[in-house]
Amino acid sequence: MKSKTTLILLVVVVALALWIKFYESKQPNTEERKRLAGNVVNFEEDDLDGIVIQNGDDRIELRRNDKKWRLETPIKDQADSSLVDSVVSALGSWQKDETISEDEIEKDKGRLEEYDLEKPKLRVKLLGKGMPPEILFGKDAALEGKMYVRLENSKDSFLVSQRVKTNVTKKAEEFRDRKLTDASNSEISRVALKTAAGEMELQKQGEHWEITRPLRARGDTQKVGDLVSQMTAARIQQFVAEAGGDLQPYGLTEPRGSITLFKQDDKEGQVLQIGGTPPEQQDQVYVRFSARNFVYTLPKKLEEILNTKPADLRDRHLVRFDTNLLDRITIDAPGKGKTVLARKEQVWAISSRDNQLANNTEVTRLLDTLKNAQVTRFVEDVASDLPKYGLDQPQLQVTLSSFASENTAETAAGEKPIATIAFGKVDGDNVFARIGEEPFVVAVPRTLLDQIFADPAKWQELAIFKFKPEDLQRLTVRTDKETTLTRGPNNEWARAEGSEPVNQVNVQSLLNTLSDLRAVRWESTATPQQAFDQVQITIEFTTSADDKTMHKLVVGGPAGGGMWYGRVEGREGVFVLSNPDFNALRLPLGEPTAPPVVAPSPPAAPAASASP
Repeated sequence: MKSKTTLILLVVVVALALWIKFYESKQPNTEERKRLAGNVVNFEEDDLDGIVIQNGDDRIELRRNDKKWRLETPIKDQADSSLVDSVVSALGSWQKDETISEDEIEKDKGRLEEYDLEKPKLRVKLLGKGMPPEILFGKDAALEGKMYVRLENSKDSFLVSQRVKTNVTKKAEEFRDRKLTDASNSEISRVALKTAAGEMELQKQGEHWEITRPLRARGDTQKVGDLVSQMTAARIQQFVAEAGGDLQPYGLTEPRGSITLFKQDDKEGQVLQIGGTPPEQQDQVYVRFSARNFVYTLPKKLEEILNTKPADLRDRHLVRFDTNLLDRITIDAPGKGKTVLARKEQVWAISSRDNQLANNTEVTRLLDTLKNAQVTRFVEDVASDLPKYGLDQPQLQVTLSSFASENTAETAAGEKPIATIAFGKVDGDNVFARIGEEPFVVAVPRTLLDQIFADPAKWQELAIFKFKPEDLQRLTVRTDKETTLTRGPNNEWARAEGSEPVNQVNVQSLLNTLSDLRAVRWESTATPQQAFDQVQITIEFTTSADDKTMHKLVVGGPAGGGMWYGRVEGREGVFVLSNPDFNALRLPLGEPTAPPVVAPSPPAAPAASASP
């Protein structure tokens, strides 16, 4: 018996919990109930399908579909959604200032007639599931800014603010959307332009625009976006006529041109035809817009679109690529060999030189230079004569590619070119160039060539040595004389031969500079003429007593700008050394010789005086 009672109590508790969770918790709290009770009408905005405004003989019907409002009566057109939403918001927050009850009205039979609520001129009906009864608007009250209203099925009347009346007593034309189209820039995927000069088509590929007609070329994403914005942001100046009538007076029987915007999977598009100029509004132009089937006027500036040529919208960047996808850079200069730079995570290496570390800063500079390089002139749209531009045998070719070391579901292993840039003949301040299989020949500044190192030595990392000062054990420095030092048991440096004192501070300064020596830049594999005719310093060192590897640095003549040429054994190329580093490497290593001690002269004996 006890078990049965317990079970019944458990069921009751669970049922009560479920009721609280699914019903009671969704009910408005006391404060919310008070607010709702004070509203003239209560409704769920998401369930609102339409609004009918009857003002005397004038009827306005607005319908909502997919969160966009349209006028259905007395004309069919796109509605100003922000304006309609403000009406909805005003209705949803409309509060009663005072309630005149049915009993009060019954006592005064003429009260409804006095309030003009018996047969009111203005009525508003909300359409949709669970909407309130029709709202009847009466006359203005004696109190400023107040009026009387009631609901169709209610005998109560209310004293309320006039603001809702202000919002709904508009002409149908005021509810029409003055924004030409409800399409946004991001929704447009294709554009077709027709003018007396010809036709042009633009297609969006991912985040970028391409010109597909009358030629295939990369489009300038910013400029095409600006062109599209001129339409999506255009605002109607005048509503002129329905498009089904005579279009001759507006110059739209044979339009001067048209622009068509296509959304994704839209085959018809939204066509804007441009006609003549209104006689009395020279700053406007007649247009017909297929999406709304009306004749309007727009600002005359819009007709400038008709002057657009393919060259105006072409991307003037030499090449377009995503650095996040880039893993390989191949620089090929005939007669100078091929340099291959490879990336592993964020570190670049010269794979054509046994994966020797590359100068990341220089690689980043190159990529930024290529990405920002601008075309100075579009030379040929069809490159039928490559030898004319030296592009049949380029003087320099740069290939940007991605690389997969293993097969995956998305890509096969190996190198996949992203873009190839070929540089041909020099033409004054420019050099001819071509991108991959694009048919175009362009001209770019010839200075771009100077920023692409064909010599692999110039791509080396700037770190010459990577040791710690305490790693060095034996050191030989040759200037005008030779000094060999070894590290003693107490990390004190001493001469390998002889017992002359050593300047420990200068030695430590030299070690600090030498162990972490960095180049200002690398020059080239070929040694500059006379760079080492007069060697300034030669330093050899080992890093441990057991290490038989001898590291050798040679500093030659001046490299200009207060800097010096240098080279190290085991690495090709010549680098440039800064003057502060040079001075640290040539500090005197011996203790300065103390000047000889000169004994003070004895005081002079006083002179004997003469006898009187």
